[in-house]
Amino acid sequence: MNDRNTPVTTPFHSHATTHEVIDGVALTGRRAIVTGGASGIGLETVRALAGAGADVVVATRDPRAAQALERDGGHGAGRVRAAALDLSDLASVDAFVRSWTGPLDILVANAGVMAVPAREVTAVGWELQLATNFLGHFVLADGLHPYLKESGAARLVVVSSGAHRTAPFDFEDPQFEHRPYDRWTAYGQSKTADVLLAVGARRWAADGITANALNPGWISTNLQRHVDDETMRALGAIDENGDIIKTPYYKTPEQGAATSVLLAASPLVEGVTGRYFEDNQEAAVVTGEEEEEPVGGVAAHAVDRGTADRLWELAASVPHGAGTV
Repeated sequence: MNDRNTPVTTPFHSHATTHEVIDGVALTGRRAIVTGGASGIGLETVRALAGAGADVVVATRDPRAAQALERDGGHGAGRVRAAALDLSDLASVDAFVRSWTGPLDILVANAGVMAVPAREVTAVGWELQLATNFLGHFVLADGLHPYLKESGAARLVVVSSGAHRTAPFDFEDPQFEHRPYDRWTAYGQSKTADVLLAVGARRWAADGITANALNPGWISTNLQRHVDDETMRALGAIDENGDIIKTPYYKTPEQGAATSVLLAASPLVEGVTGRYFEDNQEAAVVTGEEEEEPVGGVAAHAVDRGTADRLWELAASVPHGAGTV
């Protein structure tokens, strides 16, 4: 495994595309799952992996949304098929796991929900954003662990967000049962949990499994469906006419998916695990005590190994049907 103290750099710039980062990589015979792969950066991730020859399963709540992908197969040698998966419903996650057979080489935990206006909880009592973005992916990865291990050189890629810097994981009240619900705090906490998932998965390194998290950057996708235009204007994302403001940090979905594809397939990150990437590079750790507010980086609270292990234990204690921790 890569030396933890050596930052990982690549030759790819912040706006490189999936095509650039996977150019020359052959994935023929490899098998991949991309959650939420029917739209946005998930769709571009599927196209890139299948285009390089991988057989890709698009795990989505509505498999019909992936019909076009199934037909064109990413314009490459790899086959694409869709399968039903609702990450907020652990029964659905367990059913997906039970349906899987054979080695799994790549699992991209891409699906997510953002800024749900009012507090909602799932059947197991978890706040919806935390349940969808983190818990569902935890149970999925854990259930698929034997198949990732069978690969001998598998990669788990977890899509987080720069929003993780705004909210550490609150073990005292993770479900907002006692503190007032705030949709952005809930989202930030769920994305911190996503980074901690990758850090906690270091326990699988001996099985040949690496795990890394990433921030794809600012991209306009269906993820913003719960965000009203007034908020989008306040964020500087759209103008008065509702058109996207293409700031220097704005990315297309193909550019936003590049870091996911880099971590899923590039030989440049072989053996690297437990890290957080953005703009196709490993991000620096920030503490919040810097003289100037950092524009990027990974919060120290999201890469703390003790916190990751504590969260792993919490998630593993949630009752469901197919856990293998």
